Amino acid sequence: MDWLDRMNAAIDYIEDNLIGEIDYKQAAKAACCPNYHFQRMFAFISEVTLSDYIRRIRLTLAAFELQQSNKSVIEIAQTYGYKSHASFTRAFRELHGTSPTSTRKSGVKMKAYPRISFHISIAGRTEMNYRIEKNPGFSAAGFKNCVNTDHAFNSIPKIWQEAGMNGIGDKLLGLMGENPEKVPNGILGILSGGDWGKNETLFYYLAVPYEKETPADMEKLTFPESQWVVFEAQNPADLVNAWKCLYTDWVPTSDYVLADLPAVECFYPPGHYPQNELWVPITAKGR
Repeated sequence: MDWLDRMNAAIDYIEDNLIGEIDYKQAAKAACCPNYHFQRMFAFISEVTLSDYIRRIRLTLAAFELQQSNKSVIEIAQTYGYKSHASFTRAFRELHGTSPTSTRKSGVKMKAYPRISFHISIAGRTEMNYRIEKNPGFSAAGFKNCVNTDHAFNSIPKIWQEAGMNGIGDKLLGLMGENPEKVPNGILGILSGGDWGKNETLFYYLAVPYEKETPADMEKLTFPESQWVVFEAQNPADLVNAWKCLYTDWVPTSDYVLADLPAVECFYPPGHYPQNELWVPITAKGR
């Protein structure tokens, strides 16, 4: 299956560049997937962030090299991307529970993390309810938040909690109005690119569909005409499951690929069914 080939090609790229610079965008390119989608997909499927996976593999190899060679600690540290003895020792101790120099002693317990490979397991899957929407394009106005990718799953709920206390939520509600059919017409959480490779951040906007002049304290986001896959979610847990189903079940088995456009979490007013939806831009394979 080509999805498996693409994801494993991304792992090949990472493994080939463990000594040296790893460009996250190149890994995403090998997977034929937009950069921020690739990062989230990797985390949902493997249950570890890409940066943490790379760190574990590098420190596993560093431990082997410490045990089997006479190279100095700083030489090995620099080989695996650490610029100082202190930063390497700190990361090494966090993973292995011991210092790099102790590794060379007989009988010291270490940890080893194997290479990840991707497979599809069909057994035990639950059905997925989704629909495909063709959208003529729309604009949104929103407040931009910078989120660390390693803490996104905890940080984003806090952003919503703060919005309810600092007046942002009320301002967004005040901007909501009549919108064209087939536009996600609620309060939106919009996930956009960011800089995964360098600062490991993504941008998360609290926004609403808005076609008028953007207020001075907000930013405008424009979505071109596109096709979307939409998953229903009655509660926050369902929304997390929708993301997981998208990456682990729907994308690998569908005839679509993820488009390089922001994804949208849509939160509807009370009484609306469903209460929430996940909108993700897609394109047919080969287009």
